[in-house]
Amino acid sequence: MNTLTINADLGRHRISRHIYGHFSEHLGRCVYGGYWVGEDSPIPNTRGIRNDVVDALRQLAVPNLRWPGGCFADEYHWTDGIGPRAGRPTMVNTHWGGVTENNHFGTHEFMDLCEQLDCEAYICGNVGSGSVREMQQWVEYLAAADGPMAVLRRQNGRAEPWRLRMWGVGNENWGCGGNMRPEYYADEYRRYATYCRSFGDSQLYKVACGACGADYRWTEVLMRDAGRAMQGLALHYYCGSGRHSRAATEFGVEDWFFQLKNALAMEELVVRHAAIMDQYDPERRVGMLVDEWGAWHAVEPGTHPGFLYQQNSLRDALVASVTLDIFNRHCDRVHGANIAQTVNVLQAMVLTEEGGERLLLTPTYHVFAMYRPHHDALLLPAHLSHDEYACGDEAIPSLSATASRSDSGRMHLTVSNLDAEKARTLRCVVRGATVQRVQGTVLTAGAIAAHNTFDEPSRVAPVPFDAVRRQGECLDLELPARSVVALQLD
Repeated sequence: MNTLTINADLGRHRISRHIYGHFSEHLGRCVYGGYWVGEDSPIPNTRGIRNDVVDALRQLAVPNLRWPGGCFADEYHWTDGIGPRAGRPTMVNTHWGGVTENNHFGTHEFMDLCEQLDCEAYICGNVGSGSVREMQQWVEYLAAADGPMAVLRRQNGRAEPWRLRMWGVGNENWGCGGNMRPEYYADEYRRYATYCRSFGDSQLYKVACGACGADYRWTEVLMRDAGRAMQGLALHYYCGSGRHSRAATEFGVEDWFFQLKNALAMEELVVRHAAIMDQYDPERRVGMLVDEWGAWHAVEPGTHPGFLYQQNSLRDALVASVTLDIFNRHCDRVHGANIAQTVNVLQAMVLTEEGGERLLLTPTYHVFAMYRPHHDALLLPAHLSHDEYACGDEAIPSLSATASRSDSGRMHLTVSNLDAEKARTLRCVVRGATVQRVQGTVLTAGAIAAHNTFDEPSRVAPVPFDAVRRQGECLDLELPARSVVALQLD
């Protein structure tokens, strides 16, 4: 039998809420048509930002939002996005579709969005095509109470500085951010980071560009040559969507299995990069921030290939659940993460109707809502003994889980059954606490490719879960095939 043993009276590490961060780039319809519709839009908005998108994301308690990229960050010049909108210069988004942007969504609009979401801003500065002075002045514009940048900010309508903490020094500088060698970027990082200064209550948490997937040498060089100058080191990894199909909703069981296998590869990446970081930072002062991750499929038919608009199915929900479980397990080193991307791009939380006013919540959105009780909770040591889920000659774990305890003493458990076709029984043994009441929800559907549409926005959504039987001091859960279950244990 599959068993999960939870030590409810133990635990050393907290699951940072910043593991549940989000990422929004100037890409396709993420910003323009996603968040930003303009103040004159018939779509209800607050200072140009869509109310329904904000309302949906507030339900997730978004902890931080990364912006403006992505590859876009290293060609973005922040001074083009301040001042009266009518006078802002345009720019060509050379990375994503070659479209011309009017820069109407800039620093003030992004910080307004973060305030409406009640989340931290995670800004990524321009190393690839920018200058040290440009980045230095952006930090001062945001966070300084006095000085020329503060005067400029006040002239543009913001008297008080914003609270600023999370700051990325470049993005993917091994690729679109400048095609740099790790030795060169390490020197550049130290130079740029020197002039990114803290002001008042804004004590910067500086994040260096980290590796792409399994590039362990990049991590080695960065930790060796610049580790003492950083508070965080990024990691980027996207899992593919199958051998024979890269479509978001047209796939078979083999493709389901292949993508979950790729998603589970995050475990090895985290472990091996963390081991290198431990050599140079045994006290684990530097956090690993997986600030781009998620599923990457083919774009939806008929949409711009450079806009990365894809549907989001039950398969993506399982990708999210197993990945979040990995981050939770390694929360002593993983201090943050950002799924890509929040609206209308890649593994989005929300899709908005092009040319219309409708909005839908994706299966991935519902996983983030189900995992919300893990934010800042104490990770409970748990041992999961499970059978395997086989497909052809390969096998992966059939189950994945996270157990945590909030400051109120309430325990929460999330469990996923990765098998596309078979239900699983899981016996939960809770040591160090007595469970008197269990309530929960389950996310599943009748087909592996089930997804929500604007005409059927609730096809894949959580419903109450009551398949729990008490067997003495144990709890037996009947987990449906292809499901994510969230339980509250009182």
